[in-house]
Amino acid sequence: MNYLGIDIGTSRCKAAIFDEKGVQLVEAYRLYDVIFTTGGGAELDSDLVISKCFEVIRECTSKVKPGSVAGLGISCQGEAVTPVDQNGKALSNAMITSDLRPLFYSKEWAREFGAKKLYEITGQTAHPMFTLFKLLWLKDQKPEVWKNAAKFLCFEDLLQYHLGLDPAIGWSLAGRTMLFDVKQHKWSSEILSAIDLSPEKLATPLPSGKIAGQVNANTATDLGLAKDAFVVAAGHDQPCAALGAGVTNPGIAVYSLGTVECITPAFSKPVFSEELFNNNFCSYD
Repeated sequence: MNYLGIDIGTSRCKAAIFDEKGVQLVEAYRLYDVIFTTGGGAELDSDLVISKCFEVIRECTSKVKPGSVAGLGISCQGEAVTPVDQNGKALSNAMITSDLRPLFYSKEWAREFGAKKLYEITGQTAHPMFTLFKLLWLKDQKPEVWKNAAKFLCFEDLLQYHLGLDPAIGWSLAGRTMLFDVKQHKWSSEILSAIDLSPEKLATPLPSGKIAGQVNANTATDLGLAKDAFVVAAGHDQPCAALGAGVTNPGIAVYSLGTVECITPAFSKPVFSEELFNNNFCSYD
């Protein structure tokens, strides 16, 4: 059997199929554009992104034995969030990492909640990139979207939703939302309560590698996957890339350069300190 990995980035989505020995068989990608708006907005058309994801999956599966892809995992950019209705239709574009419109909320709300307390829960220091502040901006600036949203999904869980799963989110991606308790590995009830958000409107957090569910049979057939193809939780692209580069033990790090420049080191446990807090270094699973 074969396995497929898909990564949903800021400017493109990529997919590749590997055999049971880890040998790459095929790959494909599709490009899409960031939409810049007034006030520092940066968005992606979520429906377009998902359609491009389906295209790269179909292209890859068309080049291997039909139905041979038994499972897949999804990594993606952090922070970006899409509100969807009961039918999974996007109610607005995804606000991505570089969207600066939530700047006011990242300062004022964090000050009221307690910036240090926020760090101790999430491992992150307040910044407009995080999903938390994008949600506060939506709640204030687009109240109808906030009211009508059945779910608020990052791209990993959004693609799962369109594959027919009850969406799950890898711990490492949940860690980029600033809604996640990185020590307890669950949504922070204190933070969700403070913004009046039910955890039912978020995906279920799972450790990377755990099976999240099975692709809808009709969708699997349409995409050229095995009829019983499963999806495993993966997570944020940077930790997933670090794992792929062999960063599996403390003392090793990977340097990556793309839309974001990032150094990802491995630790045996979450590391919190005054120095890390003051210099905006994050710690998450």
